[in-house]
Amino acid sequence: MVSIDLNCDLGEGRTVSSRDSDTEIMPLITSANIACGFHASNPLLMEKSVRLAIRYGVAVGAHPSYPDPHSFGRRDMTIHPEELRADLIYQIGALSAICRSTGVPLRHVKVHGALYNRAAVDGATARTVASAIRDIAPEAFMVCLAGSQMTAAARELGVFFMEEAFADRAYAADGTLVPRTCEGSVLHDPHLVAGRLVRMVKEKCVAAIDGSIVPLVFQTVCVHGDTPGGVAMIREIRRRLSEEGIRVAPFEG
Repeated sequence: MVSIDLNCDLGEGRTVSSRDSDTEIMPLITSANIACGFHASNPLLMEKSVRLAIRYGVAVGAHPSYPDPHSFGRRDMTIHPEELRADLIYQIGALSAICRSTGVPLRHVKVHGALYNRAAVDGATARTVASAIRDIAPEAFMVCLAGSQMTAAARELGVFFMEEAFADRAYAADGTLVPRTCEGSVLHDPHLVAGRLVRMVKEKCVAAIDGSIVPLVFQTVCVHGDTPGGVAMIREIRRRLSEEGIRVAPFEG
């Protein structure tokens, strides 16, 4: 049976009550990328998010970012590699400590927003991310945009990794994500997204925004729960995957 991991960015509020949708989303996914405080969240919300993941048997991952709470980590920043590495170790280390205190392993690390987009195309940034993960969480998987510089860096530095595709984001012809500032970059129709994902899983490709076909090799798929109708979309994705005989399960490596 074909199997795929379904991941979602969670714990991205400011208070425990600000992300009530997390309680609806967590049972529907298999991996949670938990914000580490630099673009959203705080220590209490991080711990609550980890405990919620434990309740539903969801794999826990760190979701570090640039130090950019005002723009939710979506503003590109120029940061010295040593500073970026320290920022990443700080954030990953914080969530790792919460994981240890709750008795659950830190399964993966997925950088957020503008940092993710930069690392996907810039080898130096990707290597900084990979080196931080290797040094603070050597057993964790680095989540990499499929076919990107992130994957190359993880291989080069000997970091465990899994490649990622996006169900609800538009792709450019080169396999990168269309910037959120562009019209059509985020897809909102649950039926369209679910059908598109089925094709991605079965055929290992995706139609880019210009109509070209981009080949994809991936083990995990990201869905966003913070867009309007996000919970309904994830429910439809799970329904369609089940209908097509595609099993949803955490990535085992």
